[in-house]
Amino acid sequence: MIRIENLAKTFGAKRAVDGVSFAVERGEVLGFLGPNGAGKSTTMRMITGFIPPTEGTVRVGAHDVVESPLQAKRLIGYLPEAAPSYPDMTVEGFLSFAADMRGLAGDTKKRAIGRVVERCFLASVIHQSIDTLSKGYRHRTCLAQALIHDPEVLILDEPTDGLDPNQKHEVRNLIRELGASKAIVFSTHILEEVDAACSRAIIIDRGKIVANGTPAELRAMSVFAGAVTLQASGADTETMTAKLAALDGVARVEAVDGALRAYPRDSSASGRLVRTVVELAAREGWQLDGLRTEEGQLDEVFRRITLPDTVKAPSR
Repeated sequence: MIRIENLAKTFGAKRAVDGVSFAVERGEVLGFLGPNGAGKSTTMRMITGFIPPTEGTVRVGAHDVVESPLQAKRLIGYLPEAAPSYPDMTVEGFLSFAADMRGLAGDTKKRAIGRVVERCFLASVIHQSIDTLSKGYRHRTCLAQALIHDPEVLILDEPTDGLDPNQKHEVRNLIRELGASKAIVFSTHILEEVDAACSRAIIIDRGKIVANGTPAELRAMSVFAGAVTLQASGADTETMTAKLAALDGVARVEAVDGALRAYPRDSSASGRLVRTVVELAAREGWQLDGLRTEEGQLDEVFRRITLPDTVKAPSR
């Protein structure tokens, strides 16, 4: 549903987006991650045709966003950054206006408004003016306008911004539900949302894609993925550290909160590493008081690949 090839955008001397390429299929929810200023919002604005690219192409469905903008935009629902709206309108009036702009009329329009009011939990504020709403309800109102025409593609820029934990949970569930039949791209800086709602995630940094994969694949990139942490007695810490470090497949060993953690050279070999550690403990007569395999940490992956080289965490 979305095809992006060699997309770039420059503002004067600054290259905000630099040769980005990716695709999003129907039934896929793509999380778009990156630090502030990485190029997330600029990329999403180019996908929606809000700003033109300097280089490259964007296709939505069968339509080039630059060459056939109206046809492409009919397929898109867009929640921009900061959720802009008309504060003097009521929620119902704003959604009616959005439906008119999308060419809906009569019973079709009435059903569309009712559908998005229910989906975005707006029934209790439907007759309030937008300037009287909390930030969370304003954001939900703007999400509703993005859904009013039941688009095939959704571009959501920080869709949970300003929501309380319960509202975030509702919106994540809605995104998962919609993602079964639509192509969705949403930007976020909340890493837990990748696990909660995404089938795939892209990390962009300084205008370039630096990681692209499923949440499990990104987690496997973590230095913690497959590490074995053990608490044991029967030998001093120095001896145990040396014995663990000498094992085949161990990259390094460090002390962590009264325990020892052995990092694998290859995270896919974590099962073998656990067995090897247990066998070592049995040979040496150590008493194992605790043993666990660590999962990869998305926040560690994000920091390591987006921080400047001078402050990045050590790799395996």
